[in-house]
Amino acid sequence: MKTLRHYTFWDRICLGLDQAVRALSNNVKTTGADYPGKETEDYSMNDKERKQSAALMRINHAGEICAQALYHGQGVVSRSNEVQEKMHLAAIEEGDHLFWCKQRLDELGSHPSYLNPLWYAGSFCIGMVAGMIGDKWSLGFVAETERQVIEHLKKHLHTLPANDKRSYTILQQMEADEARHRDEALVLGAQELPNVIKKGMSFTSKIMVKTAYWV
Repeated sequence: MKTLRHYTFWDRICLGLDQAVRALSNNVKTTGADYPGKETEDYSMNDKERKQSAALMRINHAGEICAQALYHGQGVVSRSNEVQEKMHLAAIEEGDHLFWCKQRLDELGSHPSYLNPLWYAGSFCIGMVAGMIGDKWSLGFVAETERQVIEHLKKHLHTLPANDKRSYTILQQMEADEARHRDEALVLGAQELPNVIKKGMSFTSKIMVKTAYWV
């Protein structure tokens, strides 16, 4: 049986600082999973198509920055060693997505959102608040966040230029991973969030999406 590592509060603070620096400096911890697009031909696109793909991948990259911060914030204050470990491992798995989105942005000749530090700080605070309320609520935020992320990914899969098969393959794998994270949170006892909180999360997400598309 696997023994869960026990972190002190200061261990978690130091870990959180390290994770923040890594997430914002393109040095995030990952599982080392293969880049999903490496076997997919990168078809040529015109400037308009390339800009559209880059804007969508920038949104997804910013979303993964938010996911990193949410997990990190919750992990710092969680009362349960099991939930702390879950948040830590999930952040590393989400690191794969962050790495893939950045690699695809590089391939498209574009850049991540310049507001990533702002997205990270806001999501980290939300994660800490959720974690302080209680682990079931914290897991509820994870489940609802993943549900909303899956909705965004589905939209992007239909919005990508037809020739951008590589980005499509990446987003497909991300969607499958996010669904697994949502289901894992539910199994651990995620609390269903009130509709007003869900709507608030959706509203905040829309602001990030519209801003990250351009900046």
